[in-house]
Amino acid sequence: MTEAFSTSVAPPAREGALSRIVIVGGGAAGWMAAAALSKVLGPRGPAITLIESEEIGIVGVGEATIPPIRAFNGLLGLDEATFVRETQGTFKLGIEFVDWTRLGHRYFHPFGVYGHDFGVAPFEAVWRRLNRAGQAGPLDSYSVCAQAAAQGRFAPISQAANGPPPMGYAFHFDAALYARMLRTLAEAAGVVRREGKIVDVALRGADGFVEAVTLASGERIAGDLFIDCSGFRSLLLGQALGTGFEDWSRWLPNDRALAVPSANVGPPTPFTRSTAREAGWQWRIPLQHRTGNGYVFSSRHVSVDEATATLLSGLDGEPLAEPRLLTFQAGRREACWVKNVVALGLASGFLEPLESTSIHLIQSGVARLLEMLPTKAFEPADARRYNRLMAADFDNVRDFLVLHFHVTQRDDTPYWRELRTMTPPDSLAERLAIHRATGRIFRESDELFTKTSWLAVMEGQELGAGEDDPLALGVPPDMAAARLARSAEAAAQAAAAMPIHADFIRAHCAAKC
Repeated sequence: MTEAFSTSVAPPAREGALSRIVIVGGGAAGWMAAAALSKVLGPRGPAITLIESEEIGIVGVGEATIPPIRAFNGLLGLDEATFVRETQGTFKLGIEFVDWTRLGHRYFHPFGVYGHDFGVAPFEAVWRRLNRAGQAGPLDSYSVCAQAAAQGRFAPISQAANGPPPMGYAFHFDAALYARMLRTLAEAAGVVRREGKIVDVALRGADGFVEAVTLASGERIAGDLFIDCSGFRSLLLGQALGTGFEDWSRWLPNDRALAVPSANVGPPTPFTRSTAREAGWQWRIPLQHRTGNGYVFSSRHVSVDEATATLLSGLDGEPLAEPRLLTFQAGRREACWVKNVVALGLASGFLEPLESTSIHLIQSGVARLLEMLPTKAFEPADARRYNRLMAADFDNVRDFLVLHFHVTQRDDTPYWRELRTMTPPDSLAERLAIHRATGRIFRESDELFTKTSWLAVMEGQELGAGEDDPLALGVPPDMAAARLARSAEAAAQAAAAMPIHADFIRAHCAAKC
């Protein structure tokens, strides 16, 4: 997975520099933006005001992440142990998928990589050729993360030239506690929070830019740049500026989610679990103080009452609250930056959290905004580039999510029959055609998901390949088999040397009771 943050120095002051930035909405999106902007731009930068309303509240169900979150936390100077402790967090080595390929089947999508490439011949090409000949082990045997997850172990490991394949990790955490931590950092850096509900958005007559917002109290807050973190309402980008929405429900029909916490039963697993259900899928996210659960489903295929019953019957422990219903639509805004408004998080679009990308898309949006921070002139080229890159991010994540639903052998319910026979997006159809021919997997430019991710799902859901990649034919089989064996042994030894996940947390970052 790509690291989404390299910006660490504020751009030089200039005559037309922004003087006021207004962030509309709190939650993870708002406070991530506030913390990053205040950190990078510093005390000599623009004044930053964040408006949020306790009356409206936040969605706050995103509790699983992917490895780039570590770069974001590093930018903010967050100590990892402190971060995990204060957010009641646990560590994440990947995602286990249950019943996705067919009922009774499971596979693992690990972070890090599988094995090592053979010069110009990619690992997966050589592995697939030898696997067909019975000279290679299961794919998971070449992943440190998969090996450690299967044993319930975790510890960061240093990489050596002849050591195990590189590993990656992320976190599970309480999103509300994370937002609170970010708020503390942002306010310490000078961000001013205003409590209140926005009742009016004033546009400039000359160019239609947002000039100011008015709170229910009557307070008027003006700004140069407005960052819309208002959630599904998309108060500025969607409502005030009328930016259209691309509906992706023909590929991703899930439009409801039920979320409920449950009591922990046993030690936390160092991975997220996703279990396919009759009309959607159920998540399980282990934290130190509870387990997060949810059922993402299509209301065309199952009722809320039926979905609630399925969710509650699938919990490991006792529910700690009543299930909370969320309504959404898969898709994205036609543009994330319009005039002087940049939308982040749910205000810019929504893709269900199957691969834990919600927080990453916020992070990516913040990073790119810092790269192209406008002046008061708001050069249109900045917005065009930002929109092109963010659209590509959303589109690539969309394709990866659709892959899970489309490449399945399940036909036991109308939901799964519909998804497996859908016409996928053209960009995904091209990837599938290439893979079915020779097993090749490509990573386009700097897209989020690496070859490891695509390989894990394609192989996990048994998408076959007709021929071997010609590049693999030049690698001597005996040499390749010996090297694969060494790679698997190194991964197994590295995993076995790690402590049990719960023991690592207890020793380094246990939350205060």
